[in-house]
Amino acid sequence: DVQLVESGGGLVQPGGSLRLSCAASAITFTSNCAGWFRQAPGKEREAVATMFTGIGAAAGSTYYDDSVKGRFTISQDNAKNTLYLQMNSLKPEDTAIYYCAADAPFSLSYDTCARSTADYAYWGQGTQVTVS
Repeated sequence: DVQLVESGGGLVQPGGSLRLSCAASAITFTSNCAGWFRQAPGKEREAVATMFTGIGAAAGSTYYDDSVKGRFTISQDNAKNTLYLQMNSLKPEDTAIYYCAADAPFSLSYDTCARSTADYAYWGQGTQVTVS
């Protein structure tokens, strides 16, 4: 069975940093899109950052929500089959459960990975990030 296991969440003060990790099994981060989503209390799950993890012209193509641009960085380590989200300059409004997701299509028309939760086939269990 495919498993995505997130780690790295926790409590941090405003302005601090965290790095989230997503270790995958029975699936590799070498094709299609993967990403990080977050869900705050009372809000819908939203895409924070996505990345095309395959090869070709779209390799490495990333998307960031405007609220995290310049502060968050998505990356992958193929040798470890792990997806990361480096989060710097954290703000209280970044508080949420963060989810790793994998296996979504890349849109050639929009030149970006899918951002809808419905497009992602696999999900991790989530990791809590609290900025306070």
